[in-house]
Amino acid sequence: QGQLKIAPAAMAARCRLAARFHHVHGANIRLDASHTQATRVESFANGLCFSREPLAPGQIFLVEIEEKELGWCGHLRVGLTAHDPQSLEVVPEYSLPDLVNLGDTWVFAITRNHNRVVVEGEEVQARGHPWEPFLLIERVRIPRDTLVGRSRPGLYSHLLDDLYKMNVLPATARRSRIGVLYAPRPDGTADMHIVINGEDMGPSARGLPTTRPLYAVIDVFASTKSVRVIPVDYGFPSLQTLCRLVIQKHIVHRLAIDGLDLPPLLKSFCQHE
Repeated sequence: QGQLKIAPAAMAARCRLAARFHHVHGANIRLDASHTQATRVESFANGLCFSREPLAPGQIFLVEIEEKELGWCGHLRVGLTAHDPQSLEVVPEYSLPDLVNLGDTWVFAITRNHNRVVVEGEEVQARGHPWEPFLLIERVRIPRDTLVGRSRPGLYSHLLDDLYKMNVLPATARRSRIGVLYAPRPDGTADMHIVINGEDMGPSARGLPTTRPLYAVIDVFASTKSVRVIPVDYGFPSLQTLCRLVIQKHIVHRLAIDGLDLPPLLKSFCQHE
């Protein structure tokens, strides 16, 4: 648990460096020059990707769905593995079941309906208000704003934004942001959490070892065609981010930002990212 007491600046630096895909990946994956975008160029399988570095406790590996491909059944798969990608003789064709069958791997399919795993007798915690600046998972504190997918500006973009914030839009939709992390427990193990558009799905796997490095697994499978890693800057929200939250909360339509008496850079920040 003491490992979670990482200074925000150190965590931010580590997360920026780790927000890349590993050079080891499935046969049908093509990475861009920055290793932040992964696209499956053929078929529906052989789309396995890994984080470039093992994750720190509480560090989220976050991706946004950029492209979909019609005609396939199934969606993105996300999880963690204790296998160093460099050590794999062959990258498995599928995360489920191939990679999981190697052991010490926990992967779940992201479905159109949210998966929330609850242990018998355990109460489901109420989700935080979408305007709260931080998502709290155990002792982990993550800036929520980056975690929430946003539509591109357009005629109905404000309605789509509301659906993302309320997590009503399917998790498998374009622009959805999906992340995975592990939170250490007092007994020395960890719980794996999947976060969808700023909402913690709760523990999806328990009893993960914290004595071995854990890499994020992103399987660009079937109808998911391309994903991009989104860096998460831990620490206090910037003044720009806080301003955007207030502005977006009080306008009816995001394009109405154009008519506000605001600096052009702040307008652009509020409308796009």
